Amino acid sequence: MSNKEYTYSEVSEHTGKKDLLVVIHDKVYNCSSFVDEHPGGEEVLLDVGGQDASEAFEDVGHSDEAREILDGMLVGTLKRQPGDPKPNPQTQPVVGATNTGSGAGMGVGLYALCLVGVAVAYVGYTYINANKDKA
Repeated sequence: MSNKEYTYSEVSEHTGKKDLLVVIHDKVYNCSSFVDEHPGGEEVLLDVGGQDASEAFEDVGHSDEAREILDGMLVGTLKRQPGDPKPNPQTQPVVGATNTGSGAGMGVGLYALCLVGVAVAYVGYTYINANKDKA
């Protein structure tokens, strides 16, 4: 990690796709190399470029892997100055959080949907075959 300190004013100058800084929990990250790879699309990062993205980052419920990737982009810390926006106290880092909304949870939901589909197909097949013999 770099010991460089950034002000909000400095961070706010870096909003482009090839020069993108964001603040998350008073740490400054250079996300330029990750814009094209972000699973949520580049627009998500560009919308929070040069700003405090703590709330947006936590609202999504990023996985541990996403947090590790973020650690690799750390370039410094935020030096707060009078007049800077205050951090949202309700948006605290989630330690050991994983995103079950679209990761493992989606896999279980898809598995359940497949099982229900197979059951419906079996019942339909049995019903058709039973009525075929009566006709």
